[in-house]
Amino acid sequence: MTLLVAGAGPAGSRLAERVAQQGIPVVLVDPLKAAEQNIFSSAAVPIEALTDLNIPDEAVSSYWHGWQLVDPQGRSHQWFAARDLGVVLDFGALRKQLWLKAQQAGVELLLGWRVKSVLSRQDGADVELQGPGGLRQTRSFEWVVDATGHHRSLIGAPERRNNSSAEELLEGFGMEWILQADKNSMAVWSQRLTFFLGCHWMPHGYGWIFPMANQQLKVGVCRLSPKSKPGLASLSSFLKRLISENQLDTLPILDRHGGVLSSTIGRREAHSRGRIVAVGDAVSTANLLGGEGIRHALRSAELLAPFLVALFESAHQRQCSDQKLLLEYENLLRRRLGWRWNLSGRLAKRTWWGLCDQRADRRLSRLIDGLSQRSSAEDLSALLFEYRFERYGLRLLPYLMGWR
Repeated sequence: MTLLVAGAGPAGSRLAERVAQQGIPVVLVDPLKAAEQNIFSSAAVPIEALTDLNIPDEAVSSYWHGWQLVDPQGRSHQWFAARDLGVVLDFGALRKQLWLKAQQAGVELLLGWRVKSVLSRQDGADVELQGPGGLRQTRSFEWVVDATGHHRSLIGAPERRNNSSAEELLEGFGMEWILQADKNSMAVWSQRLTFFLGCHWMPHGYGWIFPMANQQLKVGVCRLSPKSKPGLASLSSFLKRLISENQLDTLPILDRHGGVLSSTIGRREAHSRGRIVAVGDAVSTANLLGGEGIRHALRSAELLAPFLVALFESAHQRQCSDQKLLLEYENLLRRRLGWRWNLSGRLAKRTWWGLCDQRADRRLSRLIDGLSQRSSAEDLSALLFEYRFERYGLRLLPYLMGWR
């Protein structure tokens, strides 16, 4: 029998590769027809992720060693380290490399295909696939993996239990343009990650400018709002303002794309249903505070792969039942993300939902001022990538929690 992975993003592609390396037949399907399509992702990761998660060198677009925060008043605060702290990835190149590695491991990659339905049976699943031109196939698989990201096309949206907010699904909506800069316009953005914070730049969210190779800039905005989905016109107006006020409005636009970020705070949703197992953003591995998903998606795939391999073993060869193995995967992923993950989610909700007036802007400005006085570039990386809020103790935590 064969494994089907629906969704060839970072989680699905890495998972397919790892399982195929163990001799299990894997089919990987994705509705995209090319790696360069819909490349929405801020794609900034810490330098350690390159080796920890085996990120291909070909996917690295630029290196950075500094942070730049632009506060609600438009003041720029900068931190720089003596060494590289991270990279900005070319998401299209990353996707292409992950597909290549999966195929080299023996994965059957079907582009332009999507899963229309899954019927779980006791010993497998019947899956209806739809391909280019409306072509349809029905195939049988041992297990099916939902790696469709925020769509959660197969596993479904998290269910709230006992009126608990732990499974409340929070959503952020983003828009990003790739601009072709030149040597002069790149100078103030190169070798650093720049974030724009405050209601002027984006109510209930933030903006960013990241450097890429070939003198290109990733410029975007993201909103995590307590209200319904913001209109594209609203996001576009703030993105245009950010570009204009930073004197980038004369630069050619190479690409426009957008996407959705969605996660629960408590991550208590089911990670499996019948013969379907979910991975990556489909089980809330996108971090709400910084909008980061690639690292955690890859990590979840690395954790799930051995459990899937075990599921393909005959029952008499293994010690655990299917349900027990899947529960172990769910618990292991929760432990790896850790208690700081839940704290970052609560802070994201409080911070972005509350960023809607001058009072919130003043509180945010005090936070940034405090970081300027007490933190290094390495400290900011630990705060924003490792969620190490405790190192700030009683000095800055009140600002993070909104008490001042």
